[in-house]
Amino acid sequence: MKKEKISLKHISDSLNVSKTLVSMVLNNKGDENGISKETQKRVFAKAKELNYKPNLMARALRMGRSFTIGLVVSDISNPFYARLARFMEDEAALRGYNLLIGSTDENPEKEQNLIKMLVNRQVDGLIISTSQSNSDNFSVLHEQNIPHLFIDRNFDGVDASSVTVDNYNGAFKAVEHLIYQGYKRIAAFAVTPVYVSSIRQRIDGFISAVKTYTKQDASELLVEVDYQDIVRNTRKKIFELLNSVEPIDAIFAVNNKVALACLEALAELGVSIPQEVAIICFDDLDIFKLTTPQISCVSQPIEQISRSAVDLIVSELDAQFASVHRNLLLSPELIIRQSTAKKE
Repeated sequence: MKKEKISLKHISDSLNVSKTLVSMVLNNKGDENGISKETQKRVFAKAKELNYKPNLMARALRMGRSFTIGLVVSDISNPFYARLARFMEDEAALRGYNLLIGSTDENPEKEQNLIKMLVNRQVDGLIISTSQSNSDNFSVLHEQNIPHLFIDRNFDGVDASSVTVDNYNGAFKAVEHLIYQGYKRIAAFAVTPVYVSSIRQRIDGFISAVKTYTKQDASELLVEVDYQDIVRNTRKKIFELLNSVEPIDAIFAVNNKVALACLEALAELGVSIPQEVAIICFDDLDIFKLTTPQISCVSQPIEQISRSAVDLIVSELDAQFASVHRNLLLSPELIIRQSTAKKE
């Protein structure tokens, strides 16, 4: 027996509201029609619960859109970006959009080509975690009136919306925690390119915390690891730092990729955590709760980033590329686990 397709009427009947109200909310016209935020939230939740799927072809023909959003990230295999994409896909679907996803491998040229390909495929808008050193290459998107916003990384003064995390304070609190726990020689492992805003801000937070609480030159303990060969370079640098005149006793990893490389290197070298070297990571992974010891981290609000990014890009699409943009700065959470236990 053929399963009945969920319609607007199913949603409206289950919530005891009009079909018109449901239509306005799902077409992101709730605010302009005075529909309360609570009601809009209920409509989206019910649509998700009932697995409502709009008729995209009819809608696209009626409104002259593809109802597709392009998502550009550095590496979709990175759990951080994979989770972002998963949440965004669900949020976009609730609003009647599909998501096209591509990885840049931190290569600015590949990123430009990927954006051109997505534009040629007539995506309505773009959500970008950029690997570019500046915003010059995005002027063409403005010229073509293609709505776009930045996630995770952005540029100062750029004319586009963004959803980012307070990387500086998150990093500062992570290093501050290590210092409070008694660790004195803290190395920061940063993955290239270090000019991207998220990495740069985390490095700045590290340097500021070290400068605030110690007399050390933080730049001497900053390690830049090549993105293309993270594991080998990390192992080499950790070996050098452990065998220096003043060996390190803690590591701040600026993201999960370099943290995993650090953990692998420490295991191969037979270094116990945290008895010999403590470690904390900016980013959380499910595996960090399963390792022995469990790994302390700065956790990013991935679901909130995803929801906010989709809300902003769809709002701009509905407003025909709004001239007023929003820059959201979200707060990360310091999660303390066994890998940063108090130094004995």
